[in-house]
Amino acid sequence: MDNYHHALYPATGPMPEDGPKVVPAATIIILRKGRESAAPEFLMVQRAKEMRFAGGAAVFPGGRIDPSDRDLAARLAPHADPEIAASQVAGIRETLEETGLVIAMRQAITADEAREARKMLFVEENLAPVLDRFGWQPDLDALTYFAHWCPPMDKAFDTRFFVYDIGTGSVDIEVDATENTHLFWTSAQGALDLLERGEISLIFPTMRNVERLALFADVSEAIAHAQAYPPKRMAAQRQTIDGEDFVTIPEDRGYPITRQTVAEARRGGTPFKNVS
Repeated sequence: MDNYHHALYPATGPMPEDGPKVVPAATIIILRKGRESAAPEFLMVQRAKEMRFAGGAAVFPGGRIDPSDRDLAARLAPHADPEIAASQVAGIRETLEETGLVIAMRQAITADEAREARKMLFVEENLAPVLDRFGWQPDLDALTYFAHWCPPMDKAFDTRFFVYDIGTGSVDIEVDATENTHLFWTSAQGALDLLERGEISLIFPTMRNVERLALFADVSEAIAHAQAYPPKRMAAQRQTIDGEDFVTIPEDRGYPITRQTVAEARRGGTPFKNVS
């Protein structure tokens, strides 16, 4: 990170107008109780290869924040941090759009309602009328702020990660085929095994978060860990260590692995320009 960007790169809040021209975004790590072991599982979507960002990679559901997300967040949580609230709303909307799941609502949701809500969302492209139609009230506090990643460059995604506990996970999901090709539940070790066998690729931030999720025996540990390491905006950087090029992240953000060789990062499906 050069001195110019470092000076304009706040740890929290929105990116300043004179900083990098980033794209605010949100990602939801949807956790459920493990089916075959005590370790929790999470939902991943496999991106279509044609997508400009992370094409072909397995990622958590999410996407960019729309202006309508900010309007709804101001209505739902007028006293909350506007960037975090807008991210939470965007994460709820993107999750419904990409997976068919309705998350973080105070009311119980049936599978039929979720399907109808998704159809309506595709038409409206706005979560607010969907909530009004079904009488749903989001519980933004159910989304635990987990991490904040942003490469310090123009057009980069300034992404806040949240953790959400869906419980047993007995839900209907169906991929949004416009951006993604496959949906699957996996444990952290399962995702690492898929990566080792070459069945999926993981971009650098996803890889580091999968490794972090592997630390937790259950969902409550993941939430407690997020609270112990309050998220601050961070970026991967390229460093030469003992003559070898690495992609690195800060040591104090709760991640068990904080560096990876550039060659390994590329094999995981991450062009370096997307991670630093």
